[in-house]
Amino acid sequence: MNDINKLIEEIEELKLKNKQLEDKLKTYTSNHRHKKYYDNNSEVVKERSRNYINKIKETNPEKIKEWRHNAYLNRKAKLKEKNDISIN
Repeated sequence: MNDINKLIEEIEELKLKNKQLEDKLKTYTSNHRHKKYYDNNSEVVKERSRNYINKIKETNPEKIKEWRHNAYLNRKAKLKEKNDISIN
């Protein structure tokens, strides 16, 4: 009986610790913070992305082809799924 109580207490402690860690993580992964940053620095973000794409084009053009192919496959899958839903 004593072992069961110890295990229950340990479970409660772990749940509390997990909750605390999730709350800390939310401060770093909050979607609201990213949107606020983007609203204030949209030009900087766009410029960084342009520079990154240009760098990739020069160093590894195969990566761009891979990204475009994956995007095509995703669009194709979404379109097929949409057609399947509309048929049903």
